[in-house]
Amino acid sequence: MSDPGEFVDAALQLEATWQRAIDEEARIGTDLQFYGASVGAVRGTIRDVAQRYPGLGHDEITALSSELWNPPVFERRLAAIVLLQTHVRLLDNSDLTRLEGFLRDARTPALADPLIREVISPLVEALDAPGRARANMALARWSTDSNPWLRHAALQVSQPE
Repeated sequence: MSDPGEFVDAALQLEATWQRAIDEEARIGTDLQFYGASVGAVRGTIRDVAQRYPGLGHDEITALSSELWNPPVFERRLAAIVLLQTHVRLLDNSDLTRLEGFLRDARTPALADPLIREVISPLVEALDAPGRARANMALARWSTDSNPWLRHAALQVSQPE
């Protein structure tokens, strides 16, 4: 695991409580694991990453998001979303493939909805015309996919005529 990945994982586990983990698992109802860290702790940890590891570029941000997403731990995946949201200006239409993979494995609206609302929508809205045209092709494909989160994303992300 990378230094930033280890930092995020350790911070989230330090901020966790077993009671919050039990409560969140019951509330969200998925087969993901839960550390029991609060949303505030997740956001604070990602702020700390920016201070501790300044100058992370596109490749480092996207690699870290995949590293955080990889184990099926709710708080790590939420951290990946917050990381991408914080750096959405660095993303481009080529990142939709990675985001598609995240959506396919979201397992819960508690992850899929913020990924769509806070990462995918602003990413697509900020694209230039050629990038937007390529993104619209992906969104059109998503709209007929068997995965419900991809279909939901295709409906939620605006597609201008």
